[in-house]
Amino acid sequence: MLWIKTLHIVFVVSWFAGLFYLPRIFVNLAMVPVDSTAERARLLLMAGKLYRFMTPLGILAVVLGLWLWFGFGFAGGWLHAKTLLVVALIAYHLYCGRLLHRFASGTVERGHVWFRWFNELPVIVLFIVVWLVIFKPF
Repeated sequence: MLWIKTLHIVFVVSWFAGLFYLPRIFVNLAMVPVDSTAERARLLLMAGKLYRFMTPLGILAVVLGLWLWFGFGFAGGWLHAKTLLVVALIAYHLYCGRLLHRFASGTVERGHVWFRWFNELPVIVLFIVVWLVIFKPF
């Protein structure tokens, strides 16, 4: 069980690194001047590679988390709340993929300020999840 926990934590940390950095690339993409095609192309390349790299990490984090839950029988309302937040993170991840496609096609309508706020959402979710796991308040 300790190996599964260890791997789960490693993959969660790795996935979150991508969830933190990809929206930051979106901030930079939203600030690129229209005539700067090389900069835009470079940022799109970085974002695409990061998204393809972080997706399997997220899948492994979720699979190992489910393994811990169903394989070892953890229980409590805190775990259901955590699971709901993980579902929200999966939706966030998928929405990032959608935003990446919009940036690639040039159809993003949001500015860099919106993406700065969007970038903070996984930080808030991470804080709440860690709090739930440590304190198990219900």
